[in-house]
Amino acid sequence: MNGMKKNGLRARSHASWLAFFLHRVSGVLLTIFLPFHFWTLGLALESEAALDTALKWYEHPLFKIGEWLLVFLLAAHALGGLRLLLLEFSPWRGLRPGMISAGVASAAAVSIVFLIAALG
Repeated sequence: MNGMKKNGLRARSHASWLAFFLHRVSGVLLTIFLPFHFWTLGLALESEAALDTALKWYEHPLFKIGEWLLVFLLAAHALGGLRLLLLEFSPWRGLRPGMISAGVASAAAVSIVFLIAALG
């Protein structure tokens, strides 16, 4: 079995592992986004025309979906960080899958509101 523990697959389907995975993936994707963000900020320092050209590209629907994804990733990563803080600094009361589900639902709600505002 590839050296994998017998219960490894079951452990990976647990809500806590999924929350950890979402937090890790959102952090990596946000890190990939940062150079593009700094490049756009650099265009603002370069010239107004260069920034306007980039901003016209950002009006494309694909970028609007990317903005929604970015807000979702930010919300998910922030909630994952709060989850870690709760685990670190609160007394242990066992696993709380309800809190994990509420966090994911909150991240989705924030990103949906942003999407409606961006497209409307």
